[in-house]
Amino acid sequence: MTYQEILENARTRVGPHCKACPVCNGAVCKNTVPGPGAKGIGTGFIRNYQKWQELCVNMDTICENRPADTTFKIFGQTFDLPVFAAPIGAMTLHYGDQYDDLAYNDLLISACASAGIAAFTGDGTNPAVVEGAAKAIAASGGHGVPTVKPWNLELIREKMEMVNTGNPFAVAMDIDAAGLPFLKNMQPPAGSKTVEELREIAALAKKPFILKGIMTVEGAKKALKAGAAGIVVSNHGGRVLDNCPATAEVLPAIADAVGGKLTVFVDGGIRTGMDVFKALALGADAVLIGRPFVTMVYGGGTEGVSIYVEKLKAELADSMAMCGAHSLADIRRDMVMTPRDLERL
Repeated sequence: MTYQEILENARTRVGPHCKACPVCNGAVCKNTVPGPGAKGIGTGFIRNYQKWQELCVNMDTICENRPADTTFKIFGQTFDLPVFAAPIGAMTLHYGDQYDDLAYNDLLISACASAGIAAFTGDGTNPAVVEGAAKAIAASGGHGVPTVKPWNLELIREKMEMVNTGNPFAVAMDIDAAGLPFLKNMQPPAGSKTVEELREIAALAKKPFILKGIMTVEGAKKALKAGAAGIVVSNHGGRVLDNCPATAEVLPAIADAVGGKLTVFVDGGIRTGMDVFKALALGADAVLIGRPFVTMVYGGGTEGVSIYVEKLKAELADSMAMCGAHSLADIRRDMVMTPRDLERL
């Protein structure tokens, strides 16, 4: 199958809310929730995507002529490129009944591992979701990152015991999920966590702990204080709070503040290898991509994931080669230009 064939096939299997658009930019789904859209007027998703497009790259081919190495190392693991599938849940609610959460996680984990990357997995009110993810991660040799939502501490302890059985190379929590309506209605309540509570949760993880949902320098510093080994600069795809800045807008300041002290991931509107290049230039170590992996799974299963990963890898390698970067470490901030930089020309 080709990438375009996978998109066309996905349109017959996903829905009714998601349209498997040629470019997943939030313009069509906008504020369709249930569905892949964003909260409120739906501009958060659109803004995330648009801000990556506003960045330009600086071409420089006066350099040594050798292939670009996209290899990425983290927490003792080596991956083919600095891209991970983001955690997504409530599949039947948002994307149709082709896959439930267990089936989606099971396919995505093994497909990503085979493609040379790894998947973050979603969480839900059904404990079988985390149990299934742990089994799938164990079967893939630990190549997965289970992501636990900010439940009350008693339930988090239970979830951490479940995920530890999979021996993942890292464990995450999407603290930004505190804004999800169904979490707010939980009894006992789930939601925001203090630095002290997060420090306890990080210890329960027994693996490098990644905190997803950081959008400010102060939040990044609190994550560091809580013992996080990594953060994901993320506004949950615009799904938990309207009128947030795009992740591309806040990433540079956050990376400047905590880069080198912990691993900095970023998500939100990243779609191509060129976008990955821009994110790394702004200070990220790696990226997460969510909605497009859903389309690839629904449209092509394991083959869809493989084709998308190869597409991202080729685009990233091409961007690196055309900008004079032979390794990920060679990618620098001055290889991209912001709209403000362009105004000064």
